[in-house]
Amino acid sequence: MQFNITKDFLEEIRTLIESDNSAQLEHILEELHFADIAEIIDELNLEQAVYIVKLLDSEKTSEALMELDEDQRDRVLNALSPKEIADELEEMDTDDAADILNELPDNIAQEVISELIDEQHAEDIVDLLRYEENSAGGLMAKELVKVNENWTVTGCVSEMRAQAENVTRVHSIYVVDNNDKLKGRLSLKDLLTSPANTPIKDVCKPKVDYVTVKTSGEEVSRIMRKYDLEAIPVVDELDRLVGRVTIDDIVDFITEEAEKDYQLASGISQDVEANDSIWDLTKARLPWLVLGLVGGIGAAAIMGGFEHLIKEYAVLFLFTPLIAAMAGNVGVQSSAIIVQGIANDDLKGSIGNRLIKEVLLAMLNGVILAILLFAYTFFAEREFLTSLAISASLFAVIIVAGLVGTFVPLALHKRGIDPALATGPFITTSNDIFGILIYFLIAKAIIGI
Repeated sequence: MQFNITKDFLEEIRTLIESDNSAQLEHILEELHFADIAEIIDELNLEQAVYIVKLLDSEKTSEALMELDEDQRDRVLNALSPKEIADELEEMDTDDAADILNELPDNIAQEVISELIDEQHAEDIVDLLRYEENSAGGLMAKELVKVNENWTVTGCVSEMRAQAENVTRVHSIYVVDNNDKLKGRLSLKDLLTSPANTPIKDVCKPKVDYVTVKTSGEEVSRIMRKYDLEAIPVVDELDRLVGRVTIDDIVDFITEEAEKDYQLASGISQDVEANDSIWDLTKARLPWLVLGLVGGIGAAAIMGGFEHLIKEYAVLFLFTPLIAAMAGNVGVQSSAIIVQGIANDDLKGSIGNRLIKEVLLAMLNGVILAILLFAYTFFAEREFLTSLAISASLFAVIIVAGLVGTFVPLALHKRGIDPALATGPFITTSNDIFGILIYFLIAKAIIGI
């Protein structure tokens, strides 16, 4: 049942902290889910948050720490000693513990590692730190259940019991050889229905989806989504089983990537949040605002070159915002579809075929919109050439904007640059400039000035 954290409840928590009524406070919080505790900590000031973390058992607070807002977690960790942080890491899965260490300064991280009591746990955490953050190695956890192909069913069950104590959720049972090379996976049904002395290699399923430690997070998420996997094993360069990536890790990864792409598409070049300082927010936003300013100056310069045309046909000036807006909108639509296709690995065929398809689509949309605009301008102005110039310009602008919106994200992706860049101010500004230039060139050619 979901627990609703009200203002009155938060006030009660604050009162208990201020009065140092630890017994009653602990009694209340021990009944809550770790996600609810994280939500409470997020609403408290630093001193109160640290009080709760130190009060409760690390088994409860370690999971709550991972649910905290990143800035709040950093503040809480900075207020804890290396020994206290190590106590929290002892209760975490290795992948979460490695994430925490990555957020700490190097000198503090080293002290925390030295305070870890479980040497194997510490070794596993340190091993994870050597992998790229957004690779399968950086996403995986060391905790898993594996059995040797030469074991019998009876020996396998007893070994699994011992291993499962350190695994939060057992999604799969993996089968390895004497060198820890991945050989397959074991079905629980087959394990329970096989004779006790049956070797595991006779009942395991040799076909198993896996990734390597260097596989990108995007590829891992694609494979898990395609085959509807809750977990996927990870092997090293020698095909040895070294960990597994679970669905919760991939959901977190996809969420973080989506947030980054959304910010990039919105013209925010750094990972920031609403509660960050004004200076941090300014640094994240200003580069693209400067680009927009440069684009605006460029558009104004282009219009200045056609000043004589605008003076004689003032109606052309009135439709300039419409042309620029349509160019930007079409470009963003085209690029958004391409970026989504890249993210989902749905794009088929060559870049040339994709551009041809976009031209055909843009022509269809352009004809419809141009006819509508021609009808409106001719009815309003009663000037055939002027109406033709405006509508023909719109048709051309839509085609060019569609091509630019399609080509740019494909080109960026091919060069290893995040294609989400092409759905933001970059594509909008460039299409605005192209749109206005095309508009006045066509208008000049048709009107004949």
